[in-house]
Amino acid sequence: DIALYEELPALTNVELFGALYGMPPERLKRRADDVLAMVGLTDRAGDKPSTFSGGMKRRLNIACALVHDPEVLLLDEPTAGVDPQSRNAIFDNLEMLKTAGKALVYTTHYMEEADRLCDRIAIVDHGTLVALGTPVQLKQSVPGSNVVEVQFRNEGEHWQKRLESLPDVTEVQSQSAGVYRVLTANGSRTTTQLVELAASLGEELSSLSVQNTSLDDVFVHYTGRQLRDEQVKPVNFVMPPRPGAQP
Repeated sequence: DIALYEELPALTNVELFGALYGMPPERLKRRADDVLAMVGLTDRAGDKPSTFSGGMKRRLNIACALVHDPEVLLLDEPTAGVDPQSRNAIFDNLEMLKTAGKALVYTTHYMEEADRLCDRIAIVDHGTLVALGTPVQLKQSVPGSNVVEVQFRNEGEHWQKRLESLPDVTEVQSQSAGVYRVLTANGSRTTTQLVELAASLGEELSSLSVQNTSLDDVFVHYTGRQLRDEQVKPVNFVMPPRPGAQP
């Protein structure tokens, strides 16, 4: 959740959080101006957060967290519900803090964010640590260093087994009708074999692309493909009656 006082001006919000950490007034004033400038909100210092967009509120929240110059910053999904411009501004701020030697603990469901920002990544599944390492180490831990995404014009049940039988292929994921993600140890060779296989069968390829293994592939490898919310069991909860209420 956003931790701001909606009806206090942005600058007052920052100064209030700094005061809670016991900052001297003169230093707090200078520092509050500095962190508002860092998150690009100097021109809105006198405006209330109730008039801000979601991305601006997130940036102001980060300014409040930084005003006392902490060595460790905890960020829980700071880009949730923000526009692309604010998202990039937040990334720029965090990368600057990393360069300054600050320790950032960052939780996110967006793997591309973790890949861009994090030096070490922990993947937690149902409260259990299932993988830990640098982005490169985690990608190397997944069988298949390349991903070939292919779409066939004519869908058929035979494609899954045929793709799995190709040399170097470690896993085949069916995405939708006729679309497959093929994890392989040799992307260029598998691509050639796919084209040759389609030609020999008289089939047509709608699209074909090769990419390196991503953190999304790593996440799916360690946690499985089942949707998380499918494993939540319903709970019946009955509110007790208020004292004196009619039954």
